Amino acid sequence: MARPLLYYITDRTQFPGDELARRLPLINKIAEAARSGVDYIQLREKDLSARELEEVGQEAVRVLRGTNTSSAGQNLTPTRLLINSRTDIALAVGADGVHLRSDDVSPTQARVVAETVLAQNSKLASRDSLARSPRPATRDFLVAVSCHSEEEVISLGRQNADFVVFAPVFEKSGLPRSRTLGLDQLRQSCGHNVPVLALGGVTLDNAQSCLEAGAAGIAGIRLFQQNPISDVVGELWRD
Repeated sequence: MARPLLYYITDRTQFPGDELARRLPLINKIAEAARSGVDYIQLREKDLSARELEEVGQEAVRVLRGTNTSSAGQNLTPTRLLINSRTDIALAVGADGVHLRSDDVSPTQARVVAETVLAQNSKLASRDSLARSPRPATRDFLVAVSCHSEEEVISLGRQNADFVVFAPVFEKSGLPRSRTLGLDQLRQSCGHNVPVLALGGVTLDNAQSCLEAGAAGIAGIRLFQQNPISDVVGELWRD
C-alpha cells in the first residue's frame, strides 16, 4: 500500500485565549506539521475577515517556506498550503492552492481565476524584475474540494480536482448519526480517477480501515491538532 496522503485542517478556536493568543499555537502547529511530513495543510479559519485571513495566510506561507527548505534534506516532500474557499486570498498570499466547499465555485472556475492572475503576474514580472506582485510559490495551483457522496466524487474527478475530501466518514460529536456516511460509502466513492481523503471522526484506531476501503489519505482537525503530529504521522505511515 502506498504511503497515505496526510491533510491537516486548522482550527485556531480550539486553542485557549483571545485572538492574539490563538495565532501563535496555530502557526506553531503549521510548522510542526511541515517538519513531520504532512503533505497538505488547509487554513480553514472561516470566521476571520478577508484581511485577517490574509495576514494569517502570509505568516503561514512564510513559516512553511522556511520549514520546507530545512526539511529538504530529510527526503520529505514540501508541505503545501491551501486556503479554505478563497481563491483570491490563496493567490494573494502565495499559497499553493484553494480548498473549495461542495457548494462553492467549480474547480474549473477556480483554475481559470488562478491562471488569469498568474498570467498577469508573469507579465508584470517580465516588465519589472523588481515587481512585487504576490504570486504562488508554484504555478501548479492545487484545487481540492469537500464532497459528501459518490456522485460528487465522480463529478469532481471529471472537473480535474486534484483531490477530494470525503466526509463525514464516522460519527462525531455534535453531528447526527444519520449524516454519517460510513466505510461502505467511502469504499464506493474511491477509485473514480481522483484521490479521496477520509475526514470526520477519523482517529488512529480507525484510520487504517479508511485506507483499506481505498482512501488515498487521511484528513483531520483534532487528529493532528490535539496530538503530537510526528506521532500521528509515524502511526499513519507505519506498514
